[in-house]
Amino acid sequence: MQNFKDMTIRELAGQCETVDDIHAMIKDLFKETLQQVFEAEIENHLGYSKHDSRGNNSGNSRNGYSKKTIKSKFGETELSIPRDRKGDFEPQIIKKYETSINGLEDQIITLYSKGMSTRDIESHMKDIYGVNVSPSLVSKVTDKILPLVYEWQSRLLDPVYPIVFLDAIHFKVKHENRIVSKAAYTVLGINTDGVKDILGIWIGENESASFWLNVCQELKSRGVEDILIACKDGLSGFSEAINATFPDTTIQSCVIHQLRNNMKYVPTKNRKVVMDDLKKVYKAYTLEQAEVAFEEFKNKWETKYPSIIKSWENNWLELTAYFSYPVEIRKLIYTTNTIEAFHRQLRKVTKTKNAYPSDNALRKIVYLATVGVTEKWTIPVPGWLECRQQFDIMFNGRLGK
Repeated sequence: MQNFKDMTIRELAGQCETVDDIHAMIKDLFKETLQQVFEAEIENHLGYSKHDSRGNNSGNSRNGYSKKTIKSKFGETELSIPRDRKGDFEPQIIKKYETSINGLEDQIITLYSKGMSTRDIESHMKDIYGVNVSPSLVSKVTDKILPLVYEWQSRLLDPVYPIVFLDAIHFKVKHENRIVSKAAYTVLGINTDGVKDILGIWIGENESASFWLNVCQELKSRGVEDILIACKDGLSGFSEAINATFPDTTIQSCVIHQLRNNMKYVPTKNRKVVMDDLKKVYKAYTLEQAEVAFEEFKNKWETKYPSIIKSWENNWLELTAYFSYPVEIRKLIYTTNTIEAFHRQLRKVTKTKNAYPSDNALRKIVYLATVGVTEKWTIPVPGWLECRQQFDIMFNGRLGK
């Protein structure tokens, strides 16, 4: 076999003078090989070879050829597909309705997952492979991953997650001939081994208690029995939903988001001094120290910035929940930076699109980008060994074995 291969290569090489000659020769060889496979397949289907007398009065016979153009990494190739009189024959190497082969579809999906636009993919495939790829073909190829999206979104989850982060990232999507803003609501969990995972992403326009209740119930139906701490960024209706589904879960609001929102009410000239005073609140060592620092802040700034005081008072319990935990756990939960970092990676992939043509188009790119990010999440978050030991003590067996 190796000697035959070497002889074939030498024979072909003798007919080539340039790289283009080699490419053309390989393309012809590719076509001829496929044609021989087609002939072998129809011979196997009919049970006799071409011109064999056993085909006489057999009830079925060859019936010419039909033309078919396929796209592959060798460019566009026109093939002659054998037919039988009964119309039962279907090639196996290239299915009846297949128009692209040889990893071309995988290449399109890979380019799509990198955030390349349909036009960029079309140009790339033309320049590299000499293949004309229409926007409809790109959509048709990438639609094949939708079942994977739904399977991923409904997969079984772990029984317990020590920490879960929730946040949203917004995109523009075409809907009924207009552009609307839709959010991808992400739930990121840290499992008992300290490894991050995206538990699910939900596309929606408006968040509410009923929306989050559905999300929580879905997590529960997928195997989640307990969440120790849920970290969020002022998501409307989430607290009510999580309490209804996982009543023992502690809720921690993102302190950093709180500070960002506070600074909207403060003129630039006063921001540094106001922030320095707020640092005494959220960087306190104990809850008691934080309460004293907040009273001082309130006495000093309530007249000028009553909205800041009101927002801290209304959300005090959820903003200060982290004071109940050791420093190692506090570092993980006082901010939603963990999930924001994930969203920044999503944005790198999706920033090339001004608007997506449909919810499914958004689902596809978000899923592909998510898979690309999460496959690198294989080690525990920093400091997890200490955190795990502290969780075991503080939550008295809720982590399980």
